[in-house]
Parts: sequence; C-alpha cells; structure tokens
Amino acid sequence: MATEQDRPTAESVPELQHFIDGEWVASESGETRAATNPATGEPIGRVPVGTRADARRAIDAANDAQPDLESMSAFERADLVAELGAAVAANLDELAEWLTRDQGKPLAEARGELELVVQMYEQAAAEIKHDETPSLNSADPDKRMFTLRQPHGVYGVITPWNFPGTIPTEYLAPGLAVGNAIVWIPAPTTSAVSVKLMAALAETSLPAGALNLVIGEGPVVGNEVVTSDDVDAIGFTGSPETGDRIARDAGAKPTLLELGGNGPVIVMDDADVEPAARITAEGCFGNAGQICTASERILVHEAVADEFTDSLHEHAQAVTVGDPMADDTDMGPLNNDDVAAKMDRHVEDARGKGATVLYGGARVQGAPTDLYYEPTVMDHVAPDTDVNRQETFGPIAPVIRFEDREEALSIANGIDLGLSSGVFTNDIDTMYYFAEGLETGLVNINEGSAYWEIHTPIGGFTGNNSGVGRIGGRFTLDEMSQLKNVIVDRKTG
Repeated sequence: MATEQDRPTAESVPELQHFIDGEWVASESGETRAATNPATGEPIGRVPVGTRADARRAIDAANDAQPDLESMSAFERADLVAELGAAVAANLDELAEWLTRDQGKPLAEARGELELVVQMYEQAAAEIKHDETPSLNSADPDKRMFTLRQPHGVYGVITPWNFPGTIPTEYLAPGLAVGNAIVWIPAPTTSAVSVKLMAALAETSLPAGALNLVIGEGPVVGNEVVTSDDVDAIGFTGSPETGDRIARDAGAKPTLLELGGNGPVIVMDDADVEPAARITAEGCFGNAGQICTASERILVHEAVADEFTDSLHEHAQAVTVGDPMADDTDMGPLNNDDVAAKMDRHVEDARGKGATVLYGGARVQGAPTDLYYEPTVMDHVAPDTDVNRQETFGPIAPVIRFEDREEALSIANGIDLGLSSGVFTNDIDTMYYFAEGLETGLVNINEGSAYWEIHTPIGGFTGNNSGVGRIGGRFTLDEMSQLKNVIVDRKTG
C-alpha cells in the first residue's frame, strides 16, 4: 500500500482530457471529477465531465474524417489497425498498471486483457485484408452481379467498465478496419485507463477525427451520440436495461448490442466433477465475477452435488483477495458501489429463500475500501431467487440442484437472459440435448460459460434480453458494415 509520502494528492494527479479531431481538449463546461482507485479509494486522475456539446464536436469530427477513411484501400486500413495494436503492445506495462488502478483487477489479469487487445487489432487487420464478398448469378444472361462491403459511416461505441481494454477493442478494431469513423464513450468509472489507451493509439498515423474519445455520463454524452442524426450506427455492451433504452432511442439505426448474461453452468451426474468444479470456480471468481459470461448460476445433478460443492468450496478458499498490484493476489475489489450493493442484496435474498452459505457471503472486513468482497459459495439455491433470475456480476457461486436433464433445461431457459452457457457431461446424447436445447448464443461442452475465443461469434439468443447481433472475428466485421449489391448489364444498347 502507498505510504503517506507516496499518497497522491489533488495537485499531483494528472488532468485528463477528451480526444476529439486529433487533439486533447477539455470539456466545453470546464468541469472535471476525480477518478479513484477502487482498491485504495485514492485519486488517480481528474477526468472531464462531458457535455452534449462535447459529443457533438466529436460527431462532427467523425463525419469530416469518415470519407477519407473509407476511401483508403482495405490493405491501407489493415496497416493502420495493425499499427494501433503495435502501439498498445509498446505501452503494455504502463497501460496494465493504469487498468489495474482504474478497474481493480489483479495486474496479471490486466496484462492478459491488454495482450488480448493486441491480438484483436492484429486479427481485424488480417480479416479485412482477406475479406470476401459474394458474386451472384443473374437470371438474365447479359447481367453480372457482385457485392461490395461498405462501412455504415459514423459509429457510436459505448462501452462498460469490467473489461475497459478488450470490450472497446471488440468494436474499435473491426469498425476502423471496415472504414467507420468512431465516437467512443467509455464507462465513467474506467475513463482514466480509456484516456491512457487513447493516448497510445493517438501516437500512430491514425487520421484526425477517425477515432474520438468523449468522457462523460451515459445519459448525457452517450444519449447525444445515440440520438444524433449524424451518427449512423451504434455499438453497446452493458446492462439489458440500458441496452433497451439505447435500442429505442436509436430507432432504425443498425445496432450491435451485447447485453447481460447469467450462465448457466450445468453439471450432469456423469461429469468429471473435479475439473468441472475447478473450471466453474475460475468462471465465478475471475475478474471478481465481473464478466458477462461468468458462472453466475450453477445447476448440479443431485447425485454429484455434494462432491461438487465440496470441491467448489475448496477452490473458493484458495482464492487470495487483496491488493491487485501484488503478485500473489487472485482477486481484487469490485469496481464500484452499485455492484457491491447488488452482491449484498442477492446473497441476502438467496439466504432468505433457504440457501446455505458455505463460504464467504460478505464484504472483506478491514480492507482499504468496502469494495472487496469474499468469494462466495452457496448451496441449495432456489430457482426463484434473484441470483438465478438476474445477473449478479460479482464473485458468487450459487448451486441449484436438479434431478434430471429436463429439469435442468427448464431452469436454464426459465429466465430472460441467454448469452452463454457451459455443460459438463460425458454422454454424447446429453451433449446434443443441451447444445440444441439451451437458449444461449454460445454453448460450451465440458467448459465453463466464460470460455470464448475472439475469432468466434458470441451474442444473445433471440427472444431474451442478452443483445442483438454477434461479436467476434469476421462476424463483427459483418455487423459493422453493410453489403451493397451491384448489377451490371453488359449490353451497350
């Protein structure tokens, strides 16, 4: 922990700014607020409180830059995107420290996140160079048909605080690769590391106005971007409630929305229990459970439930909670007061409906801030609890017992979230039963719900509140662009 001599003061923390039209600028209002470290409560910088006027400046800059970005060849844009990834790689150590100080995750996790950011830029560069669009046959022998991939234009991107490196890059890398100019609105509680990421990207040959960063509250700067007639499409990752408002406000604009998840992980009676418990625990306590695809509800067959919960309990006990800058820390604090309060409510609700707390269940006493939460294991959780029906977004492992696979599928599909799931079984018929029957956009077999590879598609299942469209690899390129069909008549007259 910092000594009194090292402790930052209001005078020593950096003053951070928007990045608009290739320049660092203060908010139009001149107002700023402190960005604080959730692990210590100390200030790490001051960020602008953005206004609608700031957002409009960024939108104007993006509109000015977009035609030139689109006119670049795909190979030129690929080189640009690869350069952005190299800039992150060159600044990775400093960026990892900022990510940990701003978000709260352990430094090793921050480094891993930023290494994935570099891979995402490299992948988008490769994808756009090898992009193919179909040629089509015509019923008329004198006509030829082909398709062109073109950008939507100006893309508004609004991103959350749990992965402030990778989630923005899921949009920025492919969005720029296909020729969109972007206005990026990061989450207020991780705006400082967003500025530092932007600073690394700004030192490249990125054209002025191609990527603009505006710091501020979602209902102000975010809403301005979503509702502006000069913004052509919207990308958003966050809560279902906010996503629903964005979809309504965006109207007919194309939207790419990755919203809430809530597991499930299903453990059948023929599963290899110890590996299933270990993998599930990693999905519960990684990033302090602040993952859209976290193992937030665990459905376990009654025949193996005692063995599974014993193992899960042992894995929770092995988690070291502490200073995220320390090498031996497995789990740092939660990022903000709202998510910590939600953990409190969900644990209490489950207790009140008959669940047993096997480990944890409270905030860590004596920690530097009250955002540190114990890794929590609960057994005999009822399906009508908030922890089953809602996304907790904290370090919780709630076990719901079931008797057969039909009951498990009913519980799994009985809520209005359907992002990802995991199933542990050694029976091929059961594997296909869940692969086809689970209403989630991603189904992992003998893996946890949190497993995902960046070149593969993930997104919400139709009919629930987990989003619209698919993120991942070339699937994001498809979402962030449009196909134009061209028909040519070869006849001259």
